[in-house]
Amino acid sequence: MEYNKGLSPEDKIIGTDQTVADFWKWGFSNLLTNSLRGIYAEFLVGVAIEALNGSRVEWDAFDIDYNGIKIEVKSSAYIQAWYNGNHSKISFGIAEKKEYDYATNKYSAIAQRHAQVYVFCLLKEKDRDRINPLDTRQWEFYVVATKDLNHFYPQQKSIVLSSLQKIAKPIRYDELKFEMDRVIDNL
Repeated sequence: MEYNKGLSPEDKIIGTDQTVADFWKWGFSNLLTNSLRGIYAEFLVGVAIEALNGSRVEWDAFDIDYNGIKIEVKSSAYIQAWYNGNHSKISFGIAEKKEYDYATNKYSAIAQRHAQVYVFCLLKEKDRDRINPLDTRQWEFYVVATKDLNHFYPQQKSIVLSSLQKIAKPIRYDELKFEMDRVIDNL
């Protein structure tokens, strides 16, 4: 088996009595950590729009290819893994970035927003005792064409929730595919 072609939970870790599932449980179970929540949000969006193609590519210029449309997924939450009793202020990164080319091992000369559509995913639950990232009812989503971000917020590196709500309405998980298709139809 080639390790970069995707693993299965039952794959054995050679030289141990552990499996890949054991590793995943140990290293990737706390969905309240910022980096893992972001990857999980990408997964949720990919499942909702039926666009999970192979394994996730780290450091790609966008997160999901949806029938040739490049999608960037961002996440935020009021409660973090390190929750100290105060809710986090909601913001999402939207900075322009240089694209990394795996073939040449170099970055592009120009920074820009490479996706055509952004999906902002908010884990909105504010009760530490009730929060469950696996419950899609605790999430809300905002789908925004990049052209709108470029028009309204061309130089911003991040966007706060109140600014986002001026250009998009929150939707439920089960509405995500419909809204994605609607936004794409208007590109």
